[in-house]
Amino acid sequence: MYQRVYVWELPVRLYHWINAACIVILAATGFVIGNPPALNASYEAYAGFWFGTCRFIHFATAYVFVWNFAFRIYWGFVGNQYANWKNFFPVTLQQIRQIGEVLNVDIFQVKNKPVHATGHNAVAYFTYFVMFLVFLFQVFTGFAMYAPMSHAAFPQFFTWITPFFGGDLGLRYWHHLATWFFILFTIVHVYLVLYHDYVEGHGVLTSIVGGWKFMPKEDQSGDGKSKFTDKK
Repeated sequence: MYQRVYVWELPVRLYHWINAACIVILAATGFVIGNPPALNASYEAYAGFWFGTCRFIHFATAYVFVWNFAFRIYWGFVGNQYANWKNFFPVTLQQIRQIGEVLNVDIFQVKNKPVHATGHNAVAYFTYFVMFLVFLFQVFTGFAMYAPMSHAAFPQFFTWITPFFGGDLGLRYWHHLATWFFILFTIVHVYLVLYHDYVEGHGVLTSIVGGWKFMPKEDQSGDGKSKFTDKK
């Protein structure tokens, strides 16, 4: 009663895991930078340089994060229908109806009937769009803080942002606060992936590794696309 559908292309899967690794590294090193622990050692501070190494890892990972994010935007224009940038904006009647269906299952739990979306469902797509906006906020504020201590050209493009937050202190506060969005998002994201994998049986959990999902045949049209899937 099921057939395999190739949903997530290799570039999308690579983006997902690189992005996940970057968020973990950036959050961990960011908390250390924001509140560095006191380490007692017998050698001089310059000999250890552990804090400088931590900052270097944070800054280097930020560059990987930026270019990985830029690649995903590019792939939204050249990838398959499930990666298309138009899916992230719920403007069609079909998408709006699907938002109500997903909320009834995930949030209100008044239904237990699975929502068969071959790609992401409409709520997930829009949530990722909001996350992309937070990505941009972190990139802008992060490089604005980095600019005064860097001679590179790229961070200097963000120096104009600092005055909008009343200086470096306000900038650091909002940059730190946005980090908690990613922490909360990760908790909810992992829970919903496991929940949908159990309720729908589409192979959501493994699809981000192999790219394939299992969709009911009755919900497939001739081109292998679910009738619930967002349009191109």
